[in-house]
Amino acid sequence: MHRVSYGLMPAGGQAQPAGPAGSRRSGVARPVLPGPLPPLAESFAARPDTVPGLEAALAPGAAVALVPGQEAAGYPGDWLVSCGKTQLASFAAGSLWRSRTVDLLAWVTATSRASVLSGYLQAATELGLDYQGDAESVAARFVAWLGGTGRRWLVVLDDLRDAADLDGLWPAGPAGRLLITAADPVTACGGRRVLAMPVPAFSTREAVSCLLGRLTTDPDQRSGAIDLAADLGGQPAAVAQAGAVIASSGLPSREYRQLFAQRRAQLAAGGTRPPSAAAVTWTLSADHAGQVAPGAGSWLLLELCAVLDGHGIPGTVFITPAVCRYLGEGAAHPPDPKHAWTAVRALQRAGLVAIGPAGTPPAVWVSPALQAAVRATVPPEVVDRAVRAAADALAEAWPADQPRCWLSAHLRSCVASLRRVAGDGLWAGGRCHRVLVMAGQSMNSARLTGPAVTWWRELAAGCDRLLGPGHPDTLVAAGHLAGALLAAGQAAEAVSWWERVLAGHARVLGPDHPGTIDAQVRLGCALVAAGKAGDAAAVLDEAAGHSERVHGPSDHGTLAARDEYAAACLAAGHAAEAIRAHKRSVAARERLHGPAHPGTLAARARLAGAYLAAGKVKDAASQYRRVLAGRERALGPDHLDTLAARAGLAAACDAAGQMGAALQQHQQACAGYERLLGADHPDTLTRRAGLAHAYDAAGQLGDAVATLRDTITRSEQALSPGDPLTQSLRQSLADITAEMTAG
Repeated sequence: MHRVSYGLMPAGGQAQPAGPAGSRRSGVARPVLPGPLPPLAESFAARPDTVPGLEAALAPGAAVALVPGQEAAGYPGDWLVSCGKTQLASFAAGSLWRSRTVDLLAWVTATSRASVLSGYLQAATELGLDYQGDAESVAARFVAWLGGTGRRWLVVLDDLRDAADLDGLWPAGPAGRLLITAADPVTACGGRRVLAMPVPAFSTREAVSCLLGRLTTDPDQRSGAIDLAADLGGQPAAVAQAGAVIASSGLPSREYRQLFAQRRAQLAAGGTRPPSAAAVTWTLSADHAGQVAPGAGSWLLLELCAVLDGHGIPGTVFITPAVCRYLGEGAAHPPDPKHAWTAVRALQRAGLVAIGPAGTPPAVWVSPALQAAVRATVPPEVVDRAVRAAADALAEAWPADQPRCWLSAHLRSCVASLRRVAGDGLWAGGRCHRVLVMAGQSMNSARLTGPAVTWWRELAAGCDRLLGPGHPDTLVAAGHLAGALLAAGQAAEAVSWWERVLAGHARVLGPDHPGTIDAQVRLGCALVAAGKAGDAAAVLDEAAGHSERVHGPSDHGTLAARDEYAAACLAAGHAAEAIRAHKRSVAARERLHGPAHPGTLAARARLAGAYLAAGKVKDAASQYRRVLAGRERALGPDHLDTLAARAGLAAACDAAGQMGAALQQHQQACAGYERLLGADHPDTLTRRAGLAHAYDAAGQLGDAVATLRDTITRSEQALSPGDPLTQSLRQSLADITAEMTAG
């Protein structure tokens, strides 16, 4: 008989809990907007003269890139990154969304591979595509969905800096639109067919319209606006900042023009050329922010903004105790969060930051060009102070357990920005700042396996260089690197790092320390993953024995080590020893917690799996029945752990040749997964593959074929035609069809 081979849950295995989207049917018809768009400046102009036809170019199936236009005469370089690409993209995206032209709008910050993956993860979660697997596999599933769906979508990749970050992640499909912003056409296109649309400076009409749109109808205030627009050279950032100050202060345009001329002359003194308009207007805006909120610390806050990722700084960062202490340094009492947010609002009124409409508090956007200008203006010691305050604030703002939320993703981006600015400064005081570890742990939790390996590798190297190989922080970073390597499937290198960590812990903490024993257990697990199960069993046996001598046989760490030892024995082909070890674990947990405790039932499920692997199918079925009964009583029939036990029992009955019982258990397991997770969840589809196997084994080939055809249809719609599960199901159908033909 043919056996369906894909994705059957290992006997005794635990079902993975569904995430927030786990119970949603993928491809739901509701409109999806995974995250906020950058807010438009109050003086935003749609650019009908300088960038005409953008909406027409964004037709279904099109890919358009907004890139800087020709340099403004006399001011090369610094104004280009502020030519208004992101604002124009946000306007176009918002227009398509509000007009219901698209059903999915995903705004993705594309400054790194990690940020692209994070953006795709958010969209996949909203669509119900975020099942098991690391970020790369979920992102690939999302991209495949984009390529095959009939729903209308728009993906915006903002500030793409390296085309290689999109390898395997390029969004394309007949129903979709792709909009990119980048510093140059080569980066934006990456060798693909993309329409590059230059975004130059404002035309005179656009600049004047932008200015007048912010001003009152008072003729005195509007007088001189045309001349001021000419002085500003059409630079979008300069026009926006000038308009913000004039609107907020009530100054006549001609008076602002005089201030602009005076400040430009001051900044040009001693220089080879006069500064660009934007290099002047931001300083006037900074002065105005201080006048709007005297004593609020707006300049200090601008310095802090300059070291974070300006593509959406979570507003919670600005109201942390760390920021309040930073703003009130030297004062008897630090200001309260309301005071700190007043400074943020002052920067907004001066045109230096933009504040989103949603959230409590909302996110804050800052131009990368403005950030660079601020950092270039202040002394290094001032930047260092802002870096320390920002690092503390990010750590205080971190959510407890939301690895794939918008907040965590943007906090990670802020830490990455902070690290680029600070260099070695985040190792000041002989310690690695905790926010660097928190960012890496957040990557681990979000299953950003590739970026996590890179992060921990660089962090371990920094700790080793700055703190020394034996420093506790170095060992912590090395341990995280080893774990990330293992998660990424690089088991051989993980073994090497765990050996290093174990030696360091033994030297620094001593052989009896729980951290040392834990490192030895993790080394054993890495050896199993590296295919060295025999070596792993020896290491784990030693670790378990050491833990038992030091902490006792009932210690949680001892029991965990014994479980890993049993698993290694099973992997090494020593089934009898694995069974003995698992029986010992079950007995110990029964003494500690009783037979109905979840830990006892989990240990019994592992024992059942060992029996099944050893070919002792009756013993396996007996143990699975006890687990199933216990979990049904404690958790109910539709809990994932209960369903996992039922699937294990089905496998045991199947192996025992009890086809009727096996088929009944498979049917009940499938029905339970469908009720709990939905008909299109990968776990449900995998269980249906098991049901098809049971039909095949029972000789009911027609039912097997019908089940597989229905499951393939669901898998193609929910995942993609190219998903490994879909392909495996097709192969199973082909094999059974061939079997029927041959018969």
